[in-house]
Amino acid sequence: MPTNQPSHADDRTDAGRELPGPLVLCADDYAVHAPASAGILELARRQRLSATSVMVLSPRWAEDAAPLRELRDQIDVGLHLDFTSPMACDAGFGRSVGGMMWRSLWPLGQSLRQRWREAIEQQCDAFEHHWRHAPDHMDGHQHVQQFPGLRDLVLEVLQHRYGHGERRAWLRVSRVGQSDVKATIITRWGAQLWAQQLKAAGWRGLAPLRGAYDFTGGRDSYARRMRGWLSQARLDGGMIMCHPAQSVYAGDDIGDARVWEYEYLSSDVFAHDLSATGLQLVRGSALHLPS
Repeated sequence: MPTNQPSHADDRTDAGRELPGPLVLCADDYAVHAPASAGILELARRQRLSATSVMVLSPRWAEDAAPLRELRDQIDVGLHLDFTSPMACDAGFGRSVGGMMWRSLWPLGQSLRQRWREAIEQQCDAFEHHWRHAPDHMDGHQHVQQFPGLRDLVLEVLQHRYGHGERRAWLRVSRVGQSDVKATIITRWGAQLWAQQLKAAGWRGLAPLRGAYDFTGGRDSYARRMRGWLSQARLDGGMIMCHPAQSVYAGDDIGDARVWEYEYLSSDVFAHDLSATGLQLVRGSALHLPS
């Protein structure tokens, strides 16, 4: 069950009784399509999530913001900064994730810096317009928030827009706490320097991240993976990302996997697995994160 109370990863006992460990479980891609939004809303209502990240370039965001606002006091809602989806490409600034990774290998020219900064500002505007509030957190579709070049612009926009309030957003640091090739690539594409930049600027970064996989294997395979991630999170907290949807959406490359995730996360099996691991879902905004 998500809680709004501050949690401390190190304060694990109370008069000899072990306390639940805190874990942020964040559903990415809210508003990408109707089945994803419906699945995330249902899981949030059932207290099976503690955060979600919104793809504001989707034409659904204006419509899907209303039911999400009803859950404002239950989960954190943040911006899923997008530079690599078909929606970003249609907006005129997107590239494939491989293209973004390649372009990040050398400094940006002034024109591209300006175009990318404007794209970040536009997404912040779209988020705030329909959410009617600043984001609780910010991350990136396919982890672009920490790519070289782009991460500097993200931090500039954060400082300009949200750097003066008492309650600052928390930022995902995609330092993936898994030992596989995909995890290694995600981590090496900027996690360490992103964490250092956030700390130096006084922003709260949340790591490690788990939940990266190849979106194959079926529901039972996903359940086994999640049990492993939960066991690892028992040791060092952090967060797990997921991508649930109530049904398959035509044209979604990971549509089947989204349904497997939703079926498991909505099941009694997940509730048992979470309880057995000794973890409690919490909002990242309630954690005392290092800054």
